[in-house]
Amino acid sequence: MAYQFRFDRVLTVREREKKEAEDRYRESIESFEGIAQKLYLLLKKKERMIEDQTVSIQNGIAVQSLRHGQAFLTNIEKSISYQQKLVMEARSTMQWHEQRVTDRNIEVRKYEKIKDKDKLLFTAKQRELDSQLMNELSMIQFMKQRSR
Repeated sequence: MAYQFRFDRVLTVREREKKEAEDRYRESIESFEGIAQKLYLLLKKKERMIEDQTVSIQNGIAVQSLRHGQAFLTNIEKSISYQQKLVMEARSTMQWHEQRVTDRNIEVRKYEKIKDKDKLLFTAKQRELDSQLMNELSMIQFMKQRSR
């Protein structure tokens, strides 16, 4: 008699859910990295603007150009603030997906442990049945030899 795990379908479903969760987690990591990269570029842009403005002030700059630069810096800071919110949301989403992957891994491991224990129990029962069969056969053989 071949071994058949009684929760085989459930284990298959849980493994598929785990894979899907891992795929979504990977996607959330990529999304987070993209958003974080945009934030990094904005911060670099702001840093360059401040450096350029500092150099321009030291060399002498028209007031109108200074106001224009300040307005541009204000817009960049607003963009940075917005991008930081997006990064925080993406990080939160990524952590949620990571927790989901962890939960799915635990579920799959539980069913795999149940399967391992069930298989050991099945093997032990098979050995016991084989042993009983061998005992019966040897008893039958003994009785035949005795009756001769």
